[in-house]
Amino acid sequence: MDVSQLLVVNAAVSAACFLGLWLLSIRLKDPSFVDGWWALGMVVIAWTTFFVGGARGPHALALVALCTVWGLRLGLYLLWRWRSHGPDPRYQAMMGKAQAERGWSFAKASLLMVFALQGPLQFIVCLPVQLGQATEAPSFEALAWAGVALACIGIAFETIGDHQLVRFKADPANAGRVLDTGLWRYTRHPNYFGDACLWWGLYLIAADTGWIGAASLPGPLLITFLLTKWSGAPTVEGRMRRRRPEYEAYIARTSGFIPLPPKRT
Repeated sequence: MDVSQLLVVNAAVSAACFLGLWLLSIRLKDPSFVDGWWALGMVVIAWTTFFVGGARGPHALALVALCTVWGLRLGLYLLWRWRSHGPDPRYQAMMGKAQAERGWSFAKASLLMVFALQGPLQFIVCLPVQLGQATEAPSFEALAWAGVALACIGIAFETIGDHQLVRFKADPANAGRVLDTGLWRYTRHPNYFGDACLWWGLYLIAADTGWIGAASLPGPLLITFLLTKWSGAPTVEGRMRRRRPEYEAYIARTSGFIPLPPKRT
């Protein structure tokens, strides 16, 4: 199967999944669970590519394995958070605004503002896992090994950061406080930094297969933009600034993304 056919199959599978999830959101009157599918859907795309594309070399195996470990951990964590805390206020506010100001039904708002947007974004971010399996490479070179190392660092960083945040929030004594210990002492967003490392690592593995894999560059570029400039850090920091007066001091001494020693203030 050539690359264009492979991408069409993956797009069809992804669209079918998002359609089903959109219908579920109508039944639940809540689209918040889509955050969990952001990661789990990439695992589906990775395995669809593996079975349909036919590549079975070390690059394909590494891409699928790393994406699966990352996606299952993050996706199940986000679904657990959704089940534990209920509907995400961000989605409730967004949906309520669309219904009140534009007169949209819940179904229309859920489709156009959530699922029809996340589907294409997920597909583009996941390009390294798709194009990296499109061709067989003769050997697993240094670039691919560097990608494996970077991806593993990313998975570890994101997992540890999430775990530290869950433990911090679980302690009633921390109510109203800002987490500034552990990995959070060196970066305000260790989970997002880890996510970016994972996708840049997968890109290096894909690029090691040749020009088709290297053409997946829009994937890591897009996720880095989303995390640092759009839906990731800006959203979190805007909310934290409103709710935590000490967050400004935390910003002043702590790196915004890349882990660095805290500044002296």
